[in-house]
Amino acid sequence: MKCVKKVLGCLRKADNDYDLIHDGDRIAVGVSGGKDSSVLLYCLNLYRQFSHKNYELVPIYCDMGFGNRGMEEVQEYFRRCDLEVIIHSTQIAEILRLHANDEGRISCSLCSRLRKGALINAAIEHGCNKLALAHHNDDALETLFMNMIYGGRVATFQPRAFLERSGMTQIRPLIYAYEKDIARFASSLEMPISKNLCGNDGSSERQSMKDLLHGIYHKYPKARDNFELMLRNERQFALFHPLAHEDENETEINGE
Repeated sequence: MKCVKKVLGCLRKADNDYDLIHDGDRIAVGVSGGKDSSVLLYCLNLYRQFSHKNYELVPIYCDMGFGNRGMEEVQEYFRRCDLEVIIHSTQIAEILRLHANDEGRISCSLCSRLRKGALINAAIEHGCNKLALAHHNDDALETLFMNMIYGGRVATFQPRAFLERSGMTQIRPLIYAYEKDIARFASSLEMPISKNLCGNDGSSERQSMKDLLHGIYHKYPKARDNFELMLRNERQFALFHPLAHEDENETEINGE
């Protein structure tokens, strides 16, 4: 299957470029029940076989309280791969509703921070030294545009980051993979998909960025490849450099 080899090749390249996975790692894998995280878990399991690296996988589903329709099928699918998805219960949905705006809409950025914090805590509880997240190349570009439009920053998340407060290393092994190839991968292996019951699904700021970028790619076909190159093209990065700079300790990237 061409799409399977392509996504696995992207994972191997990311590992080689950013030194993501080592012998002896115990890697928590954030599983949402969606295609991206399911493909990540499946690929990391396969990668153990052909990379000859000795590491453990601990799949963790963070139950935020919105409901997990279809999650049982996801768990059963991975049991057949000898992987047990751990359910980590939280009260994140209740917290988000308490902080909803006047229209009752919850904050996607707050949701993301709370979910990541819960995953880190669960990873620590299960003795993991790394947390693998399923963000792919399209996610990185969407985050870049979100930060430029909403935050006045040219920034996106990193393939590998050490989180000093928790002592956890966060990795994104699918950073080179495209969403369309991940979708084909999931479809070709008939992976079950858990329904996202969040009220913002399909109408978030991230969805707006997806729509914006799809419009750009349609009008400028070469933009997709150039945007991907831009993420790695450090030597061609040039911005204004005022003489005086205010110290900024921004450690969190908007939307992640």
